[in-house]
Amino acid sequence: MAQLNVSSGFDSGAIEVEQSTDATDIRLRIRSDNAAAFAQWFHFRVQGAAAQALTLRFVNAGQCAYTDGWQGYQVVASEDRQHWFRIPTSYDGATMTAQVTPRTNSIYFAYFEPYSWERHLNLIALSARSDQVLVQHLGQTADGRDLDLLRITNADSLVAAAQKRNIWLIARQHPGETMAEWFVDGLLERLLDNNDALSRVLLQQCIFHVVPNMNPDGSVRGNLRTNALGVNLNREWAQPSMERSPEVLLVRARMESTGVDLCLDVHGDEGLPYNFVAGADGIPGFGPRLRDLQDAFKAAWITCNPDFQDRVNYGAAHANKANMALATNWVAHRFDCLALTIEMPFKDNADLPDPVHGWSSVRSRKLGASVLQAVRAVADSLR
Repeated sequence: MAQLNVSSGFDSGAIEVEQSTDATDIRLRIRSDNAAAFAQWFHFRVQGAAAQALTLRFVNAGQCAYTDGWQGYQVVASEDRQHWFRIPTSYDGATMTAQVTPRTNSIYFAYFEPYSWERHLNLIALSARSDQVLVQHLGQTADGRDLDLLRITNADSLVAAAQKRNIWLIARQHPGETMAEWFVDGLLERLLDNNDALSRVLLQQCIFHVVPNMNPDGSVRGNLRTNALGVNLNREWAQPSMERSPEVLLVRARMESTGVDLCLDVHGDEGLPYNFVAGADGIPGFGPRLRDLQDAFKAAWITCNPDFQDRVNYGAAHANKANMALATNWVAHRFDCLALTIEMPFKDNADLPDPVHGWSSVRSRKLGASVLQAVRAVADSLR
């Protein structure tokens, strides 16, 4: 029987190993972010495992950041890093246990299907092949990685640039929420399809400003929630700085130069097995105009994609009690515009469950493509 080896020395890899000599009792600890106490993301490989019944025990699951996220959750696995599937998983309030018998000698496990830095670079490069895309360098992160923005519009449109709606889309402020970049991936594929009539109309009327990955350092380091400096970017929008949150400072500065008519901030939620949005209801000055836009956006999305719903969410916000350090609240207040936080599950969509894949990269991409119909529904009313 081959000797087992557990490793995570690769892009977004993260795990700590207590014991790996016994295939029936591999004991692991979910590692915290590199400079913060958030622990939930994991991504690792087990080698020498072909035809062995593996039992993985995540012994510190009960001390992780979002323990309710383990209830009803199933670990994702892949033998080729292309096709990911869910494996039987249980949680007893302290330890999370997952079991699988690999067919191959090497198998990968993750909290959700990873979106690698290499794939991110490919997404930027492939998008740039379109004559409707301009890749703009916003600056560098603490680790020296590029922070890129895709500016997308039809330059030959009869609508002057100053009259076009400025649609902002940002994703992966929290790097472990990889479904967010899969969402952007699907949106971009549709938006740049010259045979898609909806996309062609939107690019006549709008300028899309897309940041597919707001947190490159945290993504590569295998963090759940923070950048390389241990900072939660989605608590930095009121007072970002180059010393703590260069990613937010750079994006916010570009927003100031372009204006914002609609902002979508894409995330994943550990606990709720649904797709939903959180609005800026609690900001000062949130009135009927923004309420109507928000309702119209949600109604249009529900109509075009049953994977989205509005029954289960974070609940109504208290008036004038919004945390203005969050992106959605800061943007909505600063630009008096519609701004929404999009949340997808780490588990599955309880309305339309898939026992093999759960919520997945494929479904995230399709949800991203479908949101363009909701954007179209409100585009004419944004100003």
